[in-house]
Amino acid sequence: MIKMKEFKFVNYLWDIKKAETLGNDQVALFLYRSNILGADLRITNYGGGNTSCKTIEKDPLTNEDVEVMWVKGSGGDIGTLTRAGIAGLYTDRLRNLKNVYKGLADEDRMVGLFNHCIFDLDSKAPSIDTPLHGLLPFAHIDHLHPDALIAVAAAKDSEKVTKEIWGDTMGWVPWQRPGFDLGLQLEKCLEENPGIRGIVLGSHGLFTWGDTSYECYINSLEVIEMASEFIQKKIEKKGVVFGGEKIKSLPQSERIEKASTLMPLLRGLCSSENRMIGHFDDSEVILQFSNSQDLEKLAPMGTSCPDHFLRTKIQPLVLDLSPNEDLSEPKEVLKKLEPAFEAYRQEYINYYNTCKKENSPSMRDPNPVIIIYPGVGMFSFAKNKQTARVASEFYINAINVMRGAEAISEYTSLPRQEAFDIEYWLLEEAKLQRMPQEKPLSRKVAFVTGAGGGIGKAIADKLAAEGANVVLSDIVEERLIEAISTYKNDIAAYAVCDVTNSSSIEHAFKKACVEFGGVDIVVHSAGLAISKPIEETTEKDWDILQDVLVKGQFELARQSVDIMRKQNLGGDFISIASKNGLVAGPNNVAYGTAKAAQQHMVRLLASELAKDKIRVNTVNPDGVIVGSKIWEGEWAEGRAKAYGISVDELPAHYAKRNLLNEIIYPEDIANGVFSLVAILDKSTGNIINVDGGMANAFVR
Repeated sequence: MIKMKEFKFVNYLWDIKKAETLGNDQVALFLYRSNILGADLRITNYGGGNTSCKTIEKDPLTNEDVEVMWVKGSGGDIGTLTRAGIAGLYTDRLRNLKNVYKGLADEDRMVGLFNHCIFDLDSKAPSIDTPLHGLLPFAHIDHLHPDALIAVAAAKDSEKVTKEIWGDTMGWVPWQRPGFDLGLQLEKCLEENPGIRGIVLGSHGLFTWGDTSYECYINSLEVIEMASEFIQKKIEKKGVVFGGEKIKSLPQSERIEKASTLMPLLRGLCSSENRMIGHFDDSEVILQFSNSQDLEKLAPMGTSCPDHFLRTKIQPLVLDLSPNEDLSEPKEVLKKLEPAFEAYRQEYINYYNTCKKENSPSMRDPNPVIIIYPGVGMFSFAKNKQTARVASEFYINAINVMRGAEAISEYTSLPRQEAFDIEYWLLEEAKLQRMPQEKPLSRKVAFVTGAGGGIGKAIADKLAAEGANVVLSDIVEERLIEAISTYKNDIAAYAVCDVTNSSSIEHAFKKACVEFGGVDIVVHSAGLAISKPIEETTEKDWDILQDVLVKGQFELARQSVDIMRKQNLGGDFISIASKNGLVAGPNNVAYGTAKAAQQHMVRLLASELAKDKIRVNTVNPDGVIVGSKIWEGEWAEGRAKAYGISVDELPAHYAKRNLLNEIIYPEDIANGVFSLVAILDKSTGNIINVDGGMANAFVR
């Protein structure tokens, strides 16, 4: 009977009842094991490692029993792995490839031959690690990148340490680029060391196995636990990590303040070739490393595990800024940052030129992915939020590896040529080329007010669907919590924001900067409507409309322009105004005047900000009744009274009065915004009417 195990350094997540529901379905059990292994970032990070199992299946051509290996496909993630993400291959065909293998120069050709071994026609493309699993005889295999094991693998005397921890129960092979030959080396290691429970791959990771999925799982955890315990004892004996503390961290509130101020500048510098999205982390493990005596020694050495540096670049950029640096003058801060970025880019160019070969792919973006600010935290920049966050997680893994290896003996990184051969491997380039085309608003950050529902939420939904990261703001937090629940992870964030309060706006923009690095698109959709004849319109009515619609727009523009100028990437500001700003109608003096002010402010801002490549435009809705928050209050009653009809008759009334006889929905307004920020990229100071055609509101 399976009993729950106790572990101190890894999470034991095997649920007996859950596993029992899977019966004897070995593929389902292998997927279950994969998912729970991937749930612990100390074991393997997003996209890292791979797992497999072997089963007996009926050959559809001969009806004979054949062994089939099921393994994580190329580009997958074991934490979220499903049947759709695995490859099924004839094991004997894969092993027969040994008969045609011509040596290390033949590695790339071998990957193409994996397709000739496919059993399951719905297979994901087999990864480069496929033969590492196929040439070993075990039913269930884990290839993982645990921090503790890579620390052992990256230690100067890795083979000796492996023996010290596990004795004769573990094999060891030196560093070698993944591929068919590494599979042969694993096979040879097992032949020379029968009965071992796993193999440590120098500077790389771990292979473990078992006869069942559970046995494999427990074997993996036990091996990782032993390495972790060994390292912990070494750290305790040493007394300090990374040579001890050199500087003190700022209090967390001050770290967040520094990060929100600095991130737009960093984002702009990192986006010199391609616009990037940012991520910030000031966790304890990062601060321990960034504040240490050994930072200057270890950071330039680079990472050891290929999975690490493929996502983080070979080394980070360490900022030469004091934690108490005055960041209030962006131009002065840039004077300090620009030389550091230029030096980093030049070093990367030199690395490329020194290591490149005749058939190497073109040099990629030379900007840093990981940026360390001692005393404050770590920034990462990539093409989207998920990639930036994952890069940060991988560098945390690298920090853990460096800490462990230094505690054991001495940390070693991969030679630069070896790192280059992985980074610019033609197979890695082919994987990048297979990535889906980016969406129109990919790499952009949108900030939308009034996004708790109605038009604002529809705009946020549209921009997110077209690739943008979105920050939803609203005055009511409950609305935001409900609204943001509709998005996948790494897409959206929210900030409670009262647009009549400049401090509240400032706080919301700081949230946007910390979450994503800055802001590219600002949409002022927050609003309210009051419809009364002049004799019933109060000063309070007038003031709140002016404050929310006009003053709010001014303050949003003023603060967002400051961020956009720091980034130096241009930007978009969209005002959601109204047909009522162009057309004189009854019982509408306060609302119509405020909307007209919004529209003219757009023209003034467009004229002023064109030099900064910041485009300012207006979308004029009209008659958006279905799904609009405005129509839930007294406004609907006021407009119905003005037209001499009932509230229930309003949707039909508004549809009949436009030229197209169409009902206007929040999604239609969202499409108008999208057209301005993604298609009409040479338009500024313009008004787009989304009203079904109102002749009296024609701009010209």
